[in-house]
Amino acid sequence: MATRKKAVDFEENLSRLEDLVDALESGDLSLEESLKAFENGIKMTRECQSALKQAEQRVEVLTRTGDGKMETAPFDDLASE
Repeated sequence: MATRKKAVDFEENLSRLEDLVDALESGDLSLEESLKAFENGIKMTRECQSALKQAEQRVEVLTRTGDGKMETAPFDDLASE
């Protein structure tokens, strides 16, 4: 259940970040509003990057062993090869 909540948070943050970018690009915000939106955007970007990093660390890749059996290996182990 918690994993689904985090996925929703990620999707929600990404959507909000896209809305912020649109608002900033529109040029309709005052300087103060633009600065506040930029600060919020940086915070949301960091939260999204953190969520992606955590997801990457949890990914396991199935590999076939020499005797034909399947086993899992952490993503990081395979990425460093």
